[in-house]
Amino acid sequence: MDIANPSDLNSASAVPVVYQGQFGDFTITPGDRREVVIYRSGLGLAALCLAVGAAILAWFDLSPTTLLGLTGLYTLFSLGLGVSLWTIHIYLIPLHRTLQLFWGIGTLCSLVLLSRPEPLMITIYQTPQVVLGIGFMFAALTGIFIKEAFCFNRLEAKGLTVLTPLVLLGHLTQLVPDSGIVYAIDLAAVLMVIFVLRKAFQPIPQDIGDKSVFAYLKQQRSQSQ
Repeated sequence: MDIANPSDLNSASAVPVVYQGQFGDFTITPGDRREVVIYRSGLGLAALCLAVGAAILAWFDLSPTTLLGLTGLYTLFSLGLGVSLWTIHIYLIPLHRTLQLFWGIGTLCSLVLLSRPEPLMITIYQTPQVVLGIGFMFAALTGIFIKEAFCFNRLEAKGLTVLTPLVLLGHLTQLVPDSGIVYAIDLAAVLMVIFVLRKAFQPIPQDIGDKSVFAYLKQQRSQSQ
């Protein structure tokens, strides 16, 4: 993508910058930039919740207060991920909608588990089969990591693409001991924090992508209809 003025990459100047895309010229609006900021903020919230939750699992006993805190962190994690999936820029709308659907299924299953009398974390620990439901949420998160690894060749995104399903499958099949699951969650938390910190310093237009591709695909859909 050709950039008319590279110094404007992270600016929100009133003078629009014209970019040359694959299917024509386009400009990036303040709304586009705002969506990227919201997308990154949602991922930041999810990473923070994961990091704090991993620290709690590693250093604190699972008292009723601790379990309540973990449930709150899980809820905020889901919220941050949902916000990111709402504002992420993905060229293929069916893929975008699929990730959102996965998040919705995982969140709905989590809400059902929250209605049970025992704490959510205890249910997940004692009944590994619930991963078949809530795992959809983490499948959506893995989709984000795949997108980031493919588009920007991020090493930490590649690691999370492999690590996230391994943690879920390890718990579901009980082939990985509890200590191994905790270590894997700790590693995932470190990688996700690195991931969001690097995203914070990435030029905003890179996350927006080539808007001429979006316009072209929309035109193709209209013509096919």
